[in-house]
Amino acid sequence: MKHHERLPLVAVARGKGAWLYDRDGRRYLDAISSWWVNLFGHANDDINAALKTQLDTLEHAMLAGCTHECAVELAERLSARTQGTLGHAFFASDGACAVEIALKMSFHAWRNCGRAQKREFVCVAGGYHGETIGALGVTDVALFKDAYDPLIRCAHIVASPDARSAQAGQSAADVAASALEDVRRLFEAHGSRIAALIVEPLVQCATGMAMHDAAYVTGLRTLCDAYEVHLIADEIAVGCGRTGTFFACEQAGIWPDFLCLSKGISGGYLPLSLVLSRDEIYAAFYDDDTTRGFLHSHSYTGNPLACRAALATLDLFERDDVLASNAKKASALMQALSPLHAHDRVRHVRRAGTIIAFDVALDGQAARTFSRRFFQQALSRELLLRPIGTTVYLMPPYILDAEAIALLAARTLSTLEATLADAAP
Repeated sequence: MKHHERLPLVAVARGKGAWLYDRDGRRYLDAISSWWVNLFGHANDDINAALKTQLDTLEHAMLAGCTHECAVELAERLSARTQGTLGHAFFASDGACAVEIALKMSFHAWRNCGRAQKREFVCVAGGYHGETIGALGVTDVALFKDAYDPLIRCAHIVASPDARSAQAGQSAADVAASALEDVRRLFEAHGSRIAALIVEPLVQCATGMAMHDAAYVTGLRTLCDAYEVHLIADEIAVGCGRTGTFFACEQAGIWPDFLCLSKGISGGYLPLSLVLSRDEIYAAFYDDDTTRGFLHSHSYTGNPLACRAALATLDLFERDDVLASNAKKASALMQALSPLHAHDRVRHVRRAGTIIAFDVALDGQAARTFSRRFFQQALSRELLLRPIGTTVYLMPPYILDAEAIALLAARTLSTLEATLADAAP
């Protein structure tokens, strides 16, 4: 909060389409989809209409001993997108909760199968999975984790497949293969005690949009099968079309044992998360003994309004062929940003679906203050952009037209120049 004495909060008054407007009438292109959630623009007419209708029908009912149409339909439609492989849905309210559920469910499933020694977890270096205590145990971002270290049950950490770490002559696939060998070594030594490995497929977002080859996720599935370890795919940020397919795992040709969804699933309207799982996981809890059941609940689990927003979001994907449209728009935005490739301060220009990122080569005080200064310069150019350290990323809503794409690219480039000039001695 002390930073905001020098950089006041943006007092958002309303939103429409890709734009947010503050109380003084200034507008800002929401180029990061309000932390990666707003897929189809603010105040979307179709989602608004669905919610208004739902509000007159059912606003909430507990999902304990009850069910309702919205939750059932949402679970069925998401299962269908996995060809029925992930046929069971557990509802929660946010991404960290989904991760907690997947971790607890993995451990409890192994215990119910008579293998209670499988109680350890594995995460990928630089991975981020939320900031509740359990989720921090599988998060490897010091900023979020270090202050709470005495409270955390830490996981094993394996090498990241981040393609930026490739040495001369190496490809992203080579980096992925090397990272998989690190997993293999860990599983050989400790596999009998490991319950699950958690990964952000294709893009590790909070560590600076670290992108990796899909072969890494394919290889994880093979290793997890060989050593009897559950695979948890955290698609909270990378799901719902962000990487070019509806689920990122589709590009690896695999399905995990657990798939965590949140953020964009409700179109950025209401808190909602789900954990999708396989028949084998469900069967481990199917028993008359309540203590063998999976025990986890939230008061607003499966909220009908949130589920209806998610159903309206899925409708838009199906009606408008969003994935094909996204591919064209993201390619156009990448082309408009092509001057970055020749910039002497820019490194690793990259794209995964609609996620575009680049790193800025700085050190010392200039690096430490870059994110805040870039954010401020962007606001003055009608952009809402919030770098992660010295990584600038664009993750805009899926509704940008050609004019907005050109504006976003041009002003991102001018923001970069202004920020670098501001740091000059």
